[in-house]
Amino acid sequence: MTLDAEYVLPLRWADDEGLDELVAYLKTLRDVIDVTVVDGSSPERFAAHARALPAGVRHLPVEPRPGRNGKVAGVMTGLRTARHDRVVLADDDVRYDEGALRAVVGMLDAADLVRPQNVFVPAPWHARWDTGRSLLNRALGHDYPGTLAVRRRLVIAAGGYDGDVLFENLELIRTVQAMGGRVVTADAIGVARRPPDVRHFLGQRVRQAYDDFAQPARLAAELAVLPLAVLALRRPRRLLVGAAAVVALAEAGRRRAGGRSLFPPTAALWAPLWLAERAVCVWLAVGARLRGGVRYSDGRLLRAATPPRELRRRLVDAPKPPPGNHLTAGPSAGSVEA
Repeated sequence: MTLDAEYVLPLRWADDEGLDELVAYLKTLRDVIDVTVVDGSSPERFAAHARALPAGVRHLPVEPRPGRNGKVAGVMTGLRTARHDRVVLADDDVRYDEGALRAVVGMLDAADLVRPQNVFVPAPWHARWDTGRSLLNRALGHDYPGTLAVRRRLVIAAGGYDGDVLFENLELIRTVQAMGGRVVTADAIGVARRPPDVRHFLGQRVRQAYDDFAQPARLAAELAVLPLAVLALRRPRRLLVGAAAVVALAEAGRRRAGGRSLFPPTAALWAPLWLAERAVCVWLAVGARLRGGVRYSDGRLLRAATPPRELRRRLVDAPKPPPGNHLTAGPSAGSVEA
């Protein structure tokens, strides 16, 4: 049965090295769910994509929208033009199988936004390195995937979400919560994600650290890691104890909510390496902040995301969607585990 939902994929490519693989993936989706590709690529690439995309996949240009984060404009184009209220938003490296897609869409029957768990497939060394971040996120809360499922009308009623922030997925989550929407974390639903090449991975390190400006407590904790590590150099044993503690914390994240079926037993061993990298990159992110923001596309973005309190104040008078959605009574809904 075809899902009563839409799959929206924002796309902006400078080359088409992975186009054949993406087309093959979209062919597996089109008989299960309506698919829209919102393409912000150059005119030449846009035309090439129009020729290559499989029949039945809708291909649209990005509509103009304020803000320097082009992905937000692509997402909002997809949401505005969607033919269904239930929408799955996914980056171009996300690869759903039918079971995960149906599960995530089904959870929107009782939620306004669903955040599943991304898992790198395949997993070269740099993907395993970055998996340490996912496990620590799971241990301390929840990970941030490259895909979300959302009720369209709630986001439209909010007037969309801010396009001048770096951490756009967190901005969307906070916007739904500020509208009184129910956010559900589906930590047990694994959705494959293709890892970037090594060059792209290295180029993301400071930019991902900059996201922590949206979470001050986390930012403060990560800024403390490097000074503490320097102080511990006089007693290397303390560093070993600290690394072991990080592995144990990551392993706790692996064991949460069915994570042992998603991540291999060795995954937690990479967490100290990721934390060492973040301890350096977060200070580089501070330097970028002092220079006016982190580099993004051909400019800089100063803000990582809008504080929840400010969003609630902005949206207090926003019209709520008509009955039939899954809004809760409070300004910020709690999360549950699938």
